[in-house]
Amino acid sequence: KVLIDVPHSDLAEELAQSETKIQVLQDTLQQVLDRREEERQSRQLLELYLEALKTEDSVLSKVAEPQAAPRKEIDVVDIGTSSTDSSATTALSNQVLAALKEKPAPELGLDSQDLELVLKEDAAALASALGWDKQKAGAVQAACEQELSKRLRQVQALHSLRSTSKGKKALP
Repeated sequence: KVLIDVPHSDLAEELAQSETKIQVLQDTLQQVLDRREEERQSRQLLELYLEALKTEDSVLSKVAEPQAAPRKEIDVVDIGTSSTDSSATTALSNQVLAALKEKPAPELGLDSQDLELVLKEDAAALASALGWDKQKAGAVQAACEQELSKRLRQVQALHSLRSTSKGKKALP
């Protein structure tokens, strides 16, 4: 992370390498960090899935009507993860703005709620807050939209897996 944040020229001078080689090195390091973040998110999703299965198993064993009670609980969780609270219309926090300014791929470092806030922000207001042009702010919003979409697909995959595993348990 530190090597990525160091300016190309300083690192090139320190390592006695060309700036293009340093740029390639920093790009590679950023890709490694991005891959690690994706792996971390995948592990979290798997842990969430396993935890949900354990919770469902314990609820199913305690409830006489297994389909009614767990279904309501799942719906509440689903709504909670995809909805936004009333603060979504307010300005972005300094922490979110700092992440957008400083990180090469800020969409990977923001949680889903922050991604939603960035998407709801007007591109011109975002550009002004970051001191960027509107095109660069729009590109960051597009990257945030893609990341949020990917995360939502992961959640949908989790629900699909959950539904599939419920179907198999219901069989003889």
